[in-house]
Amino acid sequence: MTQYQSDLLRLLEERGYIHQTTDAEGLDALAAKQVVPGYVGFDATAPSLHVGNLVSIMLLRRLQQAGHKPVVLMGGGTTRIGDPTGKDEVRKMLTDDAIEGNIASIRTAFERFLTFGDGPTDAVMVNNHDWLGQIGYIEMLQRVGTHFTVNRMLSFDSVKLRLEREQPMTFLEFNYMILQGYDFRHLSGAHGVRLQMGGSDQWGNIVNGVELARRMDGTEVYGLTTPLITKADGTKMGKSVSGAVWLNETSLPSYDYWQFWRNCDDRDVGKFLRLFTDLPMDEIARLEALEGAEINHAKEVLANEATRLCRGEDAAIAAAQTARDTFAGGGLGEDLPTIEVGADGIRLGAACTELGFTASNGESKRKIGEGAVKLDDEVMSDPNFLITITPGNTSKLSLGKKKHGIIKGI
Repeated sequence: MTQYQSDLLRLLEERGYIHQTTDAEGLDALAAKQVVPGYVGFDATAPSLHVGNLVSIMLLRRLQQAGHKPVVLMGGGTTRIGDPTGKDEVRKMLTDDAIEGNIASIRTAFERFLTFGDGPTDAVMVNNHDWLGQIGYIEMLQRVGTHFTVNRMLSFDSVKLRLEREQPMTFLEFNYMILQGYDFRHLSGAHGVRLQMGGSDQWGNIVNGVELARRMDGTEVYGLTTPLITKADGTKMGKSVSGAVWLNETSLPSYDYWQFWRNCDDRDVGKFLRLFTDLPMDEIARLEALEGAEINHAKEVLANEATRLCRGEDAAIAAAQTARDTFAGGGLGEDLPTIEVGADGIRLGAACTELGFTASNGESKRKIGEGAVKLDDEVMSDPNFLITITPGNTSKLSLGKKKHGIIKGI
C-alpha cells in the first residue's frame, strides 16, 4: 500500500476506490494542506440513478468524510449530447422539461448520501447547462477546439470501439469529450474545483479536462478513477436479473433494493462492504472471514447497511423484517410487491408479469412450464389458471426461491 499523508487518499485506498490518478503525489500533498473541492458528473437521462452509479456517489461521500467539498455536476447540457462511452447507439433526445424533472428527482437520492449547504465542506449541486448553454458555437471552436486534435480524439476507446464495430457516431456525440473537458476547466475557475473523479471508463475524458485547464488557465488540477466494479460472475454493477437496480424508491421498492444486496455472491461481500457501507474496516474483515452458512449473516448486514444509506433507517428495517416474515416465518411481509384483483380474478401468467417477476406473459409461460412458479407454496403448471381471491384475503405468488409477491382480493 502507498503511504499517503492525506486522510482522503488513505481512506480511498484502504476501501478499494483508487484505480488511476493523474498525479497521486500532487493530489496527496494538496489534500493534506487544504480543503479540496472535487466533482463527479452525472447525466440526467432518467428520473433515478442506479447502483452502477453508486461507487461514484460513494466517492463523493468519502471526499466529504475526509473533510473536503463534494460538487455534484448534473449534465443538464451534456445530457442533450450523450456520452458515447460504452454505448453502441445514439442516445434518445430528451426535452428540457424532462431533463429538469430528472435532475430534481435524482437530487433526492444525493441528499441521503451527502450533506448539502453553504459551509466549506458542504456539498453543492451544479448544472452544466448553466454555462454550456451560454457558449456560442464559434466561441467554443475558437477558445476550446484549438486545444483538441482529432488524432487524439480518435484514439480514445469511447470513439475507437464504436468505429471498430461500425456503429454510427454522430458529430454531436463526438463533441462530448470536448464539453466534459470544458466542464472541468469551468468548475476549476468558478468553484475552485481541483479534482475530478469517475469510473475507469472516464479516464480519457478526465485527462482531457486536466490538460485543458492547464493550457487555458495554467491551473493544476487532478483526476482519479475507480476500478471497473463488477460482480463475481463478471457482470457489471447496476443490473439484476429483472433489470436496473434504481436508487430512488419511486423507481424500485426498498425491499427489491435490499434483496439485490442480500443476494450478492459470497465472493463479493467484503468488496461491497468496503465500497458501499460505512462499517469500520475491522468489522468488515470479521464479516468477510465468515464461512459456510454464516456468510448469510454478512450479506444481511450488507443489505441492511446499503439500504440504510440509500433509503433510510425505516426502509432498511422494514425490508429486513419482510425478508424474515417471507423466508423464515413462511408468512407474507408487508413490503412485498402487491397487486389487487377483483371478482374477475387474474390469470397466473399475467400475475407473474404484473408483479414484475417476468418481462412478458411469454416469459411467464416458460417459467411456469419449468415448475418455477408457486401459488401459496404449491407448484403451478397452467399459465391460464385463474386466480380468484375473496375480498380481504391474500395469496402468495413465488418465482423460484427469491421472488415473492402478494395477490390481494378486493
